[in-house]
Amino acid sequence: MTQHNKKSFFKYIFKIAFIPFAFTLVMLLVYILEIGMEWDFTKAGIYPRKVDWLWTIFSYIFIHANWGHLFNNLLSFFLLSCCLFYFYRPVNIRIFIALWFVSGMILWFIGRESRHVGASGLIYAMASFLLFSGLIRRHVPLIAISLVVTLIYGNMVWHIFPWTVNDPVSWEGHLAGLITGLIIAIVFRNEGPQKPIKVWEEEEMEEETDYWNETENTENDQK
Repeated sequence: MTQHNKKSFFKYIFKIAFIPFAFTLVMLLVYILEIGMEWDFTKAGIYPRKVDWLWTIFSYIFIHANWGHLFNNLLSFFLLSCCLFYFYRPVNIRIFIALWFVSGMILWFIGRESRHVGASGLIYAMASFLLFSGLIRRHVPLIAISLVVTLIYGNMVWHIFPWTVNDPVSWEGHLAGLITGLIIAIVFRNEGPQKPIKVWEEEEMEEETDYWNETENTENDQK
């Protein structure tokens, strides 16, 4: 690989991973700041059906309850967002924002009257989108990603239901993410990467037709 190709490669990787890395870093720094300064950022979490707190649909993904909650989300968020930004260019930013906004809105409507924090809703939205979008588009590379997501995150489906009467985990956020991924996969089905059209089959048929027509004309001339 030449020096120019190396620079182009790293520049391309930087463009793909910049937003996922930036969001991941902000999540980490926000929690470190909250712990270090002994502040409480839970008010930036979604409080359903309260208009005064509607703005929190943009902030809740950066707030986490503890270190375990944070680290469980960081890796999944980074990997899934990198897949989204790599395989769905040039509409990846629009899809990412739509997944973020719609999942937050659905959670705001269906959630319990409590603070909902964490990036898991957006993680579920991205996983759901990658799964359904590949199947809807019927494009082999995207179907492969769908299968990978199913294998790695298939057990996530069990967390869209409450496990106890007062389940502390926001299963509503997970359910909102799952629904959002399907909706956005349908809405954006005609944008971004598409299954290639096999035009060569038509061209081959035309060539065969021309060949047989020429053969018949030659035989008629000989007669």
